[in-house]
Amino acid sequence: MYNRDEAKGKAQEVKGRVKQAAGDLSDDPNLRAEGEADEASGKVQRGFGTARRKVGDAIKDVGNAIKKP
Repeated sequence: MYNRDEAKGKAQEVKGRVKQAAGDLSDDPNLRAEGEADEASGKVQRGFGTARRKVGDAIKDVGNAIKKP
């Protein structure tokens, strides 16, 4: 299940791809570069969210293992 950072990161990636396509269509290198930056930023945010989720899952697993008699 996605967390907020993963969802926002994915949305940022899509926004970046759209800007890149718009920059290509309009021959605007600045818009394309902005799209590349947005996409990279989204990948970082999504990666952070994934790592955060995995740490949370690991903590839950440890907690569950401790609770078992």
